[in-house]
Amino acid sequence: MTTCDECGFAYDLDLAPEVPALARSRADAIADVLRAEPAAMGRRAAAGVWSPLEYACHLRDMLLVQRERVLAARRLDTPVAEPMGRDERVGHDGYAEQDPGDVARQLRDAALLFAGTLTRLDAADWERTLIYTYPERQERTLRWLAQHTLHELVHHTQDIRRQLPAS
Repeated sequence: MTTCDECGFAYDLDLAPEVPALARSRADAIADVLRAEPAAMGRRAAAGVWSPLEYACHLRDMLLVQRERVLAARRLDTPVAEPMGRDERVGHDGYAEQDPGDVARQLRDAALLFAGTLTRLDAADWERTLIYTYPERQERTLRWLAQHTLHELVHHTQDIRRQLPAS
């Protein structure tokens, strides 16, 4: 995938070093939405569509998982990035019952941790690889992982905003 048809995100591997600041900014914006209207965050707009709170929980966990994947790729040769169980986590971790204020704080913290790990990468580290299993099993660089993580943040910000009342 080079461009997402749904959200318009374009993967540009040369911009990977900019992802730390962009990820923090996106997480801050989502956290602000969670804090602004906490009562509305747990409502699903339709069956089978996550609520804004559930998307925010997913993004928090995804950032933490991606950080661990970066760290693994720095210490191991081409590790496999096992699936995080995104759909199972919704129920297993009780995403819908979590406090929006807590999730807002945790999302910001997760973005800081992820960004901090990326900022420590040197030129050779960005080219380290791992086996990524989505959208298909393929060897990917940490540049791609950074861009893919940013895509998740951009894409799900759109998913969250679609469910907010028009202002």
